[in-house]
Amino acid sequence: QVQLVESGGGLVQVGGSLRLSCAVSGDAISAYAMGWFRQAPGKERELVAAISSNGANTGYADPVKGRFFISRDIAKNTVSLQTNSLKPEDTAVYYCAAKRSVHYGYFTQVTSYDTWGQGTQVTVSS
Repeated sequence: QVQLVESGGGLVQVGGSLRLSCAVSGDAISAYAMGWFRQAPGKERELVAAISSNGANTGYADPVKGRFFISRDIAKNTVSLQTNSLKPEDTAVYYCAAKRSVHYGYFTQVTSYDTWGQGTQVTVSS
């Protein structure tokens, strides 16, 4: 069973940047499609970005396209989310998720993922 631990969240001003990291243990990330989701108070959990198991394919939610970037480091067994030009509406708890996959596609639905981290809070102040 793979375990996920997020880090890198915090308080940032509008227009600032944060780099979120998801440390993966228990298995190699090359066997998993990965995703970053977020959940704001009173709202449903939503996709932010996703990456395929081979790292070749990525997808982004419309509100973050051009501002957020997902990547992975095979040697460190981590998946990162670079968040730029942050807005108050980006405030949420951000979660890393994993789905064991042999297919080179990414997954956008919450229900597609098997394993979740505990989340890291991102707060954008205006």
